[in-house]
Amino acid sequence: MAISVGDTVPQISVLKLGADGPEAVNLADRIAGKKTVIFGLPGAYTGVCSSAHLPSFIRTADAFRAKGVDHVICMTVNDPFVTGAWDEGSGAGAAGVEILADAEAAFTTGIGMEFTAPPAGLINRSKRYAMMLDDGKVTHLQVEASPGECTISAGESLLDAI
Repeated sequence: MAISVGDTVPQISVLKLGADGPEAVNLADRIAGKKTVIFGLPGAYTGVCSSAHLPSFIRTADAFRAKGVDHVICMTVNDPFVTGAWDEGSGAGAAGVEILADAEAAFTTGIGMEFTAPPAGLINRSKRYAMMLDDGKVTHLQVEASPGECTISAGESLLDAI
């Protein structure tokens, strides 16, 4: 069942690429007592993810912080080496957007946002969504009808909603 407003996100560890390689990130610890934006997308370096979704949150990161948001997190079902390279190449980290690797899709599955599209080579990936959390509890959730769309899940749309 998909997560909805009022639910709490599952306590799952994901990964990030650190100076010495992959590092576990306990998501519950990271967002405890904080206002957090998490947006999920099908995959690093894919078309709409690279041309629209991630850039929309890079553009709006400062505006989210101005509204009291402590963390802006991009969650993608990729390994931490891919997410580390995407972070560096996109400038996300420099803009204050943290890209985390949900390498086993545990978070994505735990919130009911997984999908598979074999013709596109996308197996066990994330739907495109954006959500606002307050101490781990969902206060806003915007999910696209299709992973190829990026309208209601874009940074500007979530910013307008909160």
